[in-house]
Amino acid sequence: MPNTSSFTLNLKGRIIDLARPRVMGILNVTPDSFYDGSKWTEVDAALYQTEKMLEEGADILDIGGVSSRPNAAKVGEDEELQRVLPIVEAILKRFPEVLLSIDTFRGRVAKESIAAGAALINDISAGAFDATLLPIVAQLKVPYVLMHMQGTPQTMQNDPKYTSLINDILDFHIQKIAEIRTLGIEDLIIDLGFGFGKTIEDNYELLNKMHLFQILGLPILAGLSRKSMIWKVLGSSPKLALNGTTALNMVALQQGARILRVHDVKPAVETIQLYQQLVH
Repeated sequence: MPNTSSFTLNLKGRIIDLARPRVMGILNVTPDSFYDGSKWTEVDAALYQTEKMLEEGADILDIGGVSSRPNAAKVGEDEELQRVLPIVEAILKRFPEVLLSIDTFRGRVAKESIAAGAALINDISAGAFDATLLPIVAQLKVPYVLMHMQGTPQTMQNDPKYTSLINDILDFHIQKIAEIRTLGIEDLIIDLGFGFGKTIEDNYELLNKMHLFQILGLPILAGLSRKSMIWKVLGSSPKLALNGTTALNMVALQQGARILRVHDVKPAVETIQLYQQLVH
């Protein structure tokens, strides 16, 4: 069930062909990420991790200054900028060719990060938390990741319910894509939002039927890395969820994912290599 459509992304003039699935490495610059192995709040530590992920084959790095784990504390706009901008500037000074994504739901953070050299906006809120974000993305003409979430990080796991899981999330994307297109945003990626307002059973149904979302005609990003849908089933922890992540990433590729968003780049790159061998 792989997606055979030809997708490209224009990242500040650099065209990324998604005929081959790509890896987005996670670089959290928050002190309260759900996974201890992804906290890179100091510039030197962030540069070290950036170099490691690039050497291992990451195509894009996704920098987030606000944790979106369940029940995460709220962070002000100024604090988010203070976390993100110095890291963006330091990374691009050391690695000027790196492609950076900014994981934010705020228009000002998006605008200042793109001005500092980032190339993509990854928004968990689908524009719902800050009315300025989508118009700014349209003005900046950068790619945008549209993610589904039921509720907010503070409420999303409080008994999430759907009339029809697949139809509800598909309808959400159809509606939001139409809205976003009217603003002039062309480069779109969809993210089904594993773990964001979904039960464990919801997550596995969504993964098993992810191929149905290819009807939208857009590249799909899969964000499964070390999430509770893995470690709760295995009775372990985020720290011990790499093997499960790799297993589900292969399923996601077979279901049509074009981008894997991960904490661990090398295993994801190897998964893509084996997937490519499998389908070609």
